[in-house]
Amino acid sequence: MHEILIAGETLIDFLPGERGELKAVETFQKRPGGAPANVAVGLSRLERTPAFWTRVGEDPFGDFLVDTLAAEGLSEAYIDRDPTAKTGLAFVSLGEDAEREFSFHRHESADTRLSPEAIDDALLEGREWVHLGGVTLADEPARSATFELASRASEQGCTVSFDPNARAELWSDFAFGSSVDQILESVDVLKITPEDLAAMGYDSNDVRNGPESAARSLLTAHPALHTVCLTLGAAGAIAASTPEAPWNGTEETIVSTHPGYEVNPIDTTGAGDAFTAGMIDTLSRQTTLETALGRANAVAALTTTAQGAMTALPTRAALETALDRLVAASESDPEE
Repeated sequence: MHEILIAGETLIDFLPGERGELKAVETFQKRPGGAPANVAVGLSRLERTPAFWTRVGEDPFGDFLVDTLAAEGLSEAYIDRDPTAKTGLAFVSLGEDAEREFSFHRHESADTRLSPEAIDDALLEGREWVHLGGVTLADEPARSATFELASRASEQGCTVSFDPNARAELWSDFAFGSSVDQILESVDVLKITPEDLAAMGYDSNDVRNGPESAARSLLTAHPALHTVCLTLGAAGAIAASTPEAPWNGTEETIVSTHPGYEVNPIDTTGAGDAFTAGMIDTLSRQTTLETALGRANAVAALTTTAQGAMTALPTRAALETALDRLVAASESDPEE
C-alpha cells in the first residue's frame, strides 16, 4: 500500500520551440504536466511511489498521459477516464530568464470533474500523507472533491499538505484567497510562493523582504497549520514549524532557511512541484526541517536544468550524485 496519496489535475503542457512572448511562439512540443501529476512523478522517481487520483479525458491526450504515468510506475487504479470531457491543455512560453507565461485551455475539462462521490474508504485506506493543489479549487465539482478529501484526510489523521499554485486566469466563479483560507482549516503543511501570497492579498515585495515574518504570520493566522515552506525561486526557501510538527522536537516555533543552489536554468516550469516532491519525501521520513529544505531545493534546482516539468524531474540516484556537487559549489562560492 502506498502511504502517500496525491490528488489533482493532469494536463498536457505545450512547451515552446523558442523563447519569447506566447503570442510570438510558432512551434510547441507536447509534454505531460499538471502540478499534482508532477509531484506524483517526482516522488516516484525518488523511490516513494504514491497513489495518484486524477481525471483525464477518453481522448488521445488522455491516453498519452495514462501511458506516461504508468511508465513512471504510477498505478492506474485511481486514474479516472471521462467519456465526455476533454483532457486539459496548457500552452507555455519562456522568457530569457527561463520564467514562464501560461495560457490554459481547460474549460469544463476532465480534471475539473473530479467528483466527491469518488472519495471512498479505499482511497484513503493506509494513507499517512495526502497532498493537494489549488487549481482544482477553481471549478466544481473538483472544488468540492478537493475540500472533501482534505477534510476526510485530516479527520483520519493523515498529514495533509497543500500548494495554492495561484493561476489568476483560472479563477472566475470563486475567490482565490477565501478558497485557500477555507482549505487551510484542514492542512498541516503549506508550500507557498510570494506570488501565491500576493494573490491572497499579501504584498509580495514585503514577503521577499521579510519571508520569516510571512511564514510565522501564516502559522498564526491558520491554527491547523504546523509547517510553512515559502519558496523564493533562485533565492532558495524558508520554512517554519510549530511544536506540533513531528520534525520540530522543541517547545517553540523553529525557522530554517536555505539559500538555494547555483545552476544554469533552462526552464523553471515545474520547479515548485519538484520542491514539493522533495519536501514530502524528506518530511514524511520525519527528518529535520533543515535537511528537508536542502534536499527539496536540490530537486528543484536540478529540474530547472532541462526542459519540461515532469520530464526533467531527477531520480533518487541522480539527486544523491548531484547533492555533493551542489553543496560543494555553494560552499566554494566566494560570496559565502
